[in-house]
Amino acid sequence: MILLEVFVTAAKGYRSWRYSFGSKLEKGDFVTKLYPLMPLRDLVIFPHMVAPLVVGRKKSIQALEDAMEKKTDILLVTQKKAAVDDPDVEDLYEFGTLATVMQLLRLPDGTIKALVEGKARAKIISYLPNDNFLQAEVEERAETQEQATALLAYERELRRFFDEFAASNKKIGREVLNSIKAIDNPFKLLNVICAHLPLKSDEKQAILEAEPLSKRMDKVLEILNREIELSELEKTINAKVKMRMGKTQRDYYLGEKVREIQTEIGQNAEGLDEMGELEQTIQNKLMPLAAKEKALKEFKKLRSMPPMSAETTVVRNYIDCIVNLPWEKKSKSKIDINKAEAILDEDHFGLAKTKERILEYLAVQSQVKKIKGPILCLVGPPGVGKTSICQSIARAMGRKFARLSLGGVRDEAEIRGHRRTYIGAMPGKIIQSMQKVDVANPVFCLDEVDKMSMDFRGDPSSALLEVLDPEQNVAFNDHYLDIDYDLSEVFFITTANNLHGIPLPLQDRMEIIQISGYTEEDKLKIAEGYLIPKQLQQNGFKPNDIQMTDGAILEVIRRYTREAGVRNLERIIASLCRKIARERLKKKQKDKKYRVSAQSVLTYLGTPKYRYGLAEENDEIGLATGLAWTEVGGELLQIEATLMAGAGKLIITGKLGDVMQESAQAALSYVRSRAKVLGLEDDFYQKLDIHIHVPEGAIPKDGPSAGITMATSLVSALVKVPVKHQLAMTGEITLRGRVLPIGGLTEKLLAAKRGNITHVLIPKDNERDLQDVPIKIRKSLTIDTVNHMDEVLRYALVKDPGNPVLDN
Repeated sequence: MILLEVFVTAAKGYRSWRYSFGSKLEKGDFVTKLYPLMPLRDLVIFPHMVAPLVVGRKKSIQALEDAMEKKTDILLVTQKKAAVDDPDVEDLYEFGTLATVMQLLRLPDGTIKALVEGKARAKIISYLPNDNFLQAEVEERAETQEQATALLAYERELRRFFDEFAASNKKIGREVLNSIKAIDNPFKLLNVICAHLPLKSDEKQAILEAEPLSKRMDKVLEILNREIELSELEKTINAKVKMRMGKTQRDYYLGEKVREIQTEIGQNAEGLDEMGELEQTIQNKLMPLAAKEKALKEFKKLRSMPPMSAETTVVRNYIDCIVNLPWEKKSKSKIDINKAEAILDEDHFGLAKTKERILEYLAVQSQVKKIKGPILCLVGPPGVGKTSICQSIARAMGRKFARLSLGGVRDEAEIRGHRRTYIGAMPGKIIQSMQKVDVANPVFCLDEVDKMSMDFRGDPSSALLEVLDPEQNVAFNDHYLDIDYDLSEVFFITTANNLHGIPLPLQDRMEIIQISGYTEEDKLKIAEGYLIPKQLQQNGFKPNDIQMTDGAILEVIRRYTREAGVRNLERIIASLCRKIARERLKKKQKDKKYRVSAQSVLTYLGTPKYRYGLAEENDEIGLATGLAWTEVGGELLQIEATLMAGAGKLIITGKLGDVMQESAQAALSYVRSRAKVLGLEDDFYQKLDIHIHVPEGAIPKDGPSAGITMATSLVSALVKVPVKHQLAMTGEITLRGRVLPIGGLTEKLLAAKRGNITHVLIPKDNERDLQDVPIKIRKSLTIDTVNHMDEVLRYALVKDPGNPVLDN
């Protein structure tokens, strides 16, 4: 029977374990010790080696803390694979080094910086279970005594080889050599030398495990000899490279001498070298005298510079910039009004007023050789075709087209360029675009001119004043170019979504052409004639594979889009094509023809995003419909008013701007001034709290044009008379009840038609603007003009013969 006795005694911070196996107690008696174990990544610690360790793993930190607490050594063992984050028994080598923890320092990030000193080599006998960290039963490997003469010979060879290695390796300092010379113990000498060798961890581990001492010394001598040979080989290679570089520099020096000799004897005039070609290019380039003199002056400076100088590149880039500009090169522009009109009609449906103004401009230009007229500015909601109109104008005039997007530009240097004193300086976007288009008379579209901003670097809109002024752009001066450049031949057109973002001085230099949104009929024609054929082609369909009925297209326009332009309409049509393509491939019916009706639109596109006909279904008290203008077109605006018992508070909600809140206060003042006429008590407002709310509270709203709508809603709530649900209105109100004109009338009437409104009230002063509204819209709506708020109430409130409001 095998008996197992375990005696645990504490001595010098570690545990002693004694195993006795029955009758073999006397012969098999040996003592091992238990130590905390810490794995190392890509690092082998040798005895007598002092090393700092940054420890972040939880088990390693606990092992270090246990060693410090019990004042015992710790076993440092290298991992076989450094990538293993939580090593197990099979991931560790069998041999390690017992080390003393000299110092522990906790860092702010939770890691520990430890300073350890190797003591002796050790072999792992077995691992003991521990939930917090690794523990191992370790047998310390004492160095066996060998023949003194042999050890002395090994020691001398080690010193000689290491001195030779250190002489070729600059990383080993003089203090390391001095400390090694002072070592008289061969065991310590070997370990210290190993610590300073640039070896991989597996090579160092092999040295650590080797026994006896002479075998380890053999390995180290072999490695030192290899490193010395590699160092000599590196020196040879470096010498050859240096010699080759010297030859290259010599060839360059001789080449420069040859060029100088050719210059002296006049052979360089034939333009056989790069400098000669550049000079000939400058001489042959058609450009103003001032530009040519500047280019030749810079060329002379370039010739005297060494090619490797940083300034050489700067001067060369500047000369290239001058040479690449189209100073005198122009497109042959011949304007045929009939052809131009046909091109505009072919590219864009509707937009009659816009096309008319453009054709007038082209007609004058065809009669005058050089026109100095205003710059055109196309203002309208997104997606109505402002940028594409510019391309059509270029095609109609037979000119090249350049486009520059100004959205987000906030640095004046983007327009005028940087001065050449700055590193990385370059010309502004205007000059760069002229270089790309390579003619002096293109059609130049400055897109999104209202999206520019300004900061401490300057105001780009102010820099555009010179570009867009026909009296000044004949001598546009770019900071980088520093030469006057003639932009007067360029046909500039700017685009914007609204005029609010364009400074007044810049507006003064442009002729504003307002582009309103498309009507439903326009969108239907655009979808049939352009959008659907385009998407069929892009999605791999033949022209007759998908047929959409007028009802289906109108269903998409009314219930899946709400915009002034047609961008979202095109996206929805593209989505419809993709869904049909997927269905056709899924059913393996590649040649099937599809007919999309209004009923099948719901099947393909799902739940409609918008409700068609935003007008209320019933006449309501305190609810009036207004008309608002936004950057994407007109919108219907529902305004609600409700009364509560209170102390005369006016509550205004719906994320309204200052102007709109003031309109609400003006409406209340008007109602108070007309209290007797409306059949209200003089102090009615003192007994009530009035709450005016504009729904869709997450959307900011501002402007005075909702004044009469707020007043109507307020009167309706006070006199308990409903407002007609098919009626919408717009107009600013004064304290005396006058109705003042508003802007964006076309967009607002389009929104009324889109929202299923049948009757609209507008200010009398806006009657002249009705000529700009499409005739189809005017015929589809009953439009009445009003001068005073009393007229608005007579039109808006439901007739009740017994109500005093309707009698006044």
